[in-house]
Order: sequence, then C-alpha cells, then structure tokens
Amino acid sequence: MTTSTPPNQLEYQDEISNESQLPSVEYEPKQIFEDSKEQIESPIEDGDGEDELGRWNKPRINVYRYLAALYSFIVMGMNDAAYGALIPYLEPYYNVNYTVISLVFLAPFIGYTAAALLNDKIHMHFGQLGVATIAPTCKVIAYVVTCVHPPYPVLPIIFMLSGFGNGLEDGGWNAWIGNMESANELLGFLHGFYGLGATISPLIATAMVTKGNLQWFEFYYLMVGLATLELILCATFFRKATGAAHRAANPLNNGSSSHARTREALRNPITWVCAFFLLFYVGVEVSLGGWLVTFMLKIRHGQQFASGLVVTGFWLGLTLGRITLGFVTGKIGEKLAIAAYLLICMALELCFWLVPNFVASAVFAGWLGFFLGPLFPAAIVVATKILPRRLHVSAIGFAAAVGGGGAAVLPFAVGAIAQAKGVQVLQPIVLALLAIILALWCLLPGGFKKGALEESSRERDVARENGTLEAGRMNRTIGRLRKKLGLVPKRS
Repeated sequence: MTTSTPPNQLEYQDEISNESQLPSVEYEPKQIFEDSKEQIESPIEDGDGEDELGRWNKPRINVYRYLAALYSFIVMGMNDAAYGALIPYLEPYYNVNYTVISLVFLAPFIGYTAAALLNDKIHMHFGQLGVATIAPTCKVIAYVVTCVHPPYPVLPIIFMLSGFGNGLEDGGWNAWIGNMESANELLGFLHGFYGLGATISPLIATAMVTKGNLQWFEFYYLMVGLATLELILCATFFRKATGAAHRAANPLNNGSSSHARTREALRNPITWVCAFFLLFYVGVEVSLGGWLVTFMLKIRHGQQFASGLVVTGFWLGLTLGRITLGFVTGKIGEKLAIAAYLLICMALELCFWLVPNFVASAVFAGWLGFFLGPLFPAAIVVATKILPRRLHVSAIGFAAAVGGGGAAVLPFAVGAIAQAKGVQVLQPIVLALLAIILALWCLLPGGFKKGALEESSRERDVARENGTLEAGRMNRTIGRLRKKLGLVPKRS
C-alpha cells in the first residue's frame, strides 16, 4: 500500500534538501559539469565554504610548478632592480634628464594595467598554462629588443611588454599560492626569491659596467637567457594546467563570465584597499631600490661600486625579511605584525633621512628592506582570508597588478620631483608613503588580535548566507502567493 505525500510537505522537503546539500569535493569534473545550471549558479553554493586548501607538494607536480614560480620571481626581481642600477649609465648614454629617464619606470604601468584586466580571462581560456607561456614570451621579446640598444623612445614602449608579463605572473602565482596551506610561509619564500633576484641584479649590472667595462645594454644578454629558461620550465611544468583544467577545478565560476567576476571584484572595497596598499608599498620598494644608487652617489657622495653595494644590501634585507618574518607574521597575526613592521620602517626611514653619513645610511637601508619585506606576502594572505574564493583570481590578480603599477608610477614621480628639487626628496616622499600605507592597513576589517580576520570573514559569510536563504524563502513564498491569487498564467 502506498501513501501520498501532500504537495506542501514535498515543497518543504525540497527546500530543506536544496539548502542543506553542498557539492561534494569528491565529484569528478564530468559529474560537476553535468549538474544543472540552477545548481551551479546557486548563490548558496558559491564555493566559499571550508574547502580543503591546496598544498605545494601534493600532487607532486605542484612541487615543480612552485619551483618554476620561484624562478620566475627571481627573473622578475632582476628586471625591476636593474633599472635603478643602470639609470646612472642610461642618462649619459642617451643624454636625457631625470624626468625623461624616469619613463622606464612609468611605461610598465600600462602593461601591468592590461594584465590586471585580462588575468581572469586568460585563466578561464588558457588556464595557468596561459600565464606560464605568455608572460615569459613577453619578457624574452622585450629583452631582445633592449639588447640592440634602440633609440630611447623605443625603450619605454618595449618595457610595457615586460610589464605585462610581470603583471600576469604577479597576479596569477600570488592567487594560486595564496590559497595553499601555510600561505604566509610559501608567499614569503616566493617574494623572497623576488628579493633574491633584486639583490643580485644591481650587483651584476654594476660590476659589468664598472669592473668589466661593458655597456649597460649587455646586461640584457643575460636576461634573455634567463627569460628563455623561464619559458621552457614554466611551459613544461604547467603544460597540463589548461583552461579546461582551470574551469573543472572552479566549476562555480562557469555560470558567470570573467567580466562579471572582475566587475564584482572591483565593487568589493577590500579589493581596492589591498590594491592601493600594494600600489604604495611597491612604489616605496622600487623607489628606494631604483633611486638609492643615485641618492648615495649625489647626496652621500659615495663611490660608484660602494653605492651599488648599498642597494644590494637593501634588496638582501628585503629577501631575508620575507623569508624569516613570514614565519613570525602568521604566528602573531597579520594585522598586528604588519602594523608593527610599518612603524619600525617609519623610524628607520626617519633616521636614514636625518643622519647624513654614508655607512649609517647603508645600515638603515638594509634594515629598512628587512622590515619592508613581509608586507606584500601578508597583504595577499589577508586578501585570501577576507575575499570570497570565487573572486581570488580576479581580485588578487587586480590588486597585485595595480601594486606592480606602483613600481612604475611612484618612481617616475620621484624622478620628476628630483629633476626640480634634487634627489634628496626621496626620503621625505618615502616617509609620507609609509604613513599612507599604515592608514590603509588599518582600514581592513577585523581587529589586531590574532584570528580577528578569520572571525570577521566568517561573520560576513554567515550574514551573506542567511540573507541568501531568507531571500530564497521569501521568493518561494511570494511565488506560491501569486499562484493562489491567480497572478501567474497557467501553462497550457
């Protein structure tokens, strides 16, 4: 004997079932794509739950991909730090002033901006393989053209291409590694390798010109070889990380276009706070690394090779700070740790500015780099904790690329002001920017206690989910009421 279930009870059971069932992490990609469009686009099942974090050593291919990302950041660091070391030799070679020579900093900003807008689209169409091949290819082309030392107007144009490549990698690898277990430590090593490249680059470039009696552009012979090796390694290890693989791993992103996710990310205030934080931070980092040699030569009256060693010490401090303080930052909490590091940086910068001694300035520069080091990785980790997971590629890619734009805009501004007022303006400008960075950091939600960021994120997730559930119940209630009132036409 069978019993019938009242329609109202069936609707109630369906409602409970739809609200309680979450997609299993054990689904195969084929099973995921066979889900209905309504389930994929459901606002409740947005993938922002307690998903298992990735690991750098599981599956095994991740080990090689992580190592390839580390190598790409070495090349990126060498690219960014070379500008400052070579500026004193570019000026007489092309016979241009500070303002004009500063265009080599400004030009990559256009490339970074393009990377910020296209990062998510490239991931959806080509996956990480797209980033792993397009970015190194752009850099190889830029370095080959630089090797032939073209007329100066060509340099800023070709550096847009290298900026685009760096922006793609900056956003792509940060978003990927930021979603792994032990993200603070892993990002610390990633950006530590950027610092390693930035440490050896001025040393090599300065030695080639001052000790080897070579021309400035011959440094880029080395960069062509390094970028070519980067292309081979990244294309090999990311060859299976295609667009199809990325879409299968992020099925809930398939219901909306990359433009829609980018727009959603840009409407989130956290994206803009992180973007401006990184904009000013990277601006400080590259302004110091870019103009430190000129400052030590003309204001502290140092020798050429000794001044080159000072900027090497700055980048070395940055590298060590990212590797060592990354372990400290996670233990005491990102908000409190970064606020403390920034206060220390402001004190060191003030001493750097007011103590007119070459050796003292060199020491302050090294320690300044040390405490500046962990700021970028910590900002990425905080963004992954606060933002919904579906927005990580778009938002973090945008913020990281805008941050890379800081490497272009602010050093250019310093150069333009230095042309009128002298290079001594570097120190007060950097001090003011550090104060702005601290203010932006304090705007992020959550207090300064450890775990406050996670608690704040969970509260917003619960509020958003409750709001979605209530909206769903309300819509279904209104629908049933409209049927009873005859406001919905019957199907024929």
